[in-house]
Amino acid sequence: MAQLNLAPTKTNLIRLKNDLNFARQGYELLDQKRNILIIELMSLIDQAADHQSRLEDALAKAYHALEEAALDMGRLKVQYLTGAVHIKTDITVRARRVMGISLPVIETEFEEHAPYFSPLGTSFWIDSSLYFFKEALKLLGKTSELKISIMRLANEVKKTIRKVNALEKIAIPDLQETLHYIQSRLEENERDMFVLMKMVKVNLEKKKAKNPGE
Repeated sequence: MAQLNLAPTKTNLIRLKNDLNFARQGYELLDQKRNILIIELMSLIDQAADHQSRLEDALAKAYHALEEAALDMGRLKVQYLTGAVHIKTDITVRARRVMGISLPVIETEFEEHAPYFSPLGTSFWIDSSLYFFKEALKLLGKTSELKISIMRLANEVKKTIRKVNALEKIAIPDLQETLHYIQSRLEENERDMFVLMKMVKVNLEKKKAKNPGE
């Protein structure tokens, strides 16, 4: 703690009381913000872990289905069929706000122009592979959204924690110490003034007693 360099006056006392109240209110608001951000951050971390697992599972199933289709139909025919697939991917990025922080929201939609090829002589593994690759692409967008949000929230949590600590451990204690010092000095000055006035009164009374005619 460090006492602020302020003169012990009533004006500074009033100003310090206002500053201390403002600092305490700021601390409470930032503390609430920190707690809300941490709760949101922990929720996103859980979601990201779940989506990452689902993404890896979808990719594994997609590649497995593609390999099975190649074994069933031959690689050249699979390559020919994949060239016939016509799916338009529409990826939309918008924003949402959490405690003033802008977080991305990624949505993936598909516009399909089926059928891409005749089902005759075509392995069902082809359709399975397409399904899981589309699922993986959706999960990839959502996972990216969550990871970017986690980084932004984590950065904001660090900033908020620094501000909370600065108020709690530096600003508020310094204000309290200075306020206590000024209050003590003002009380001491008042006591000194009271003693001085009492001494003046006693001296005046003594003077009147010695010179009653004056």
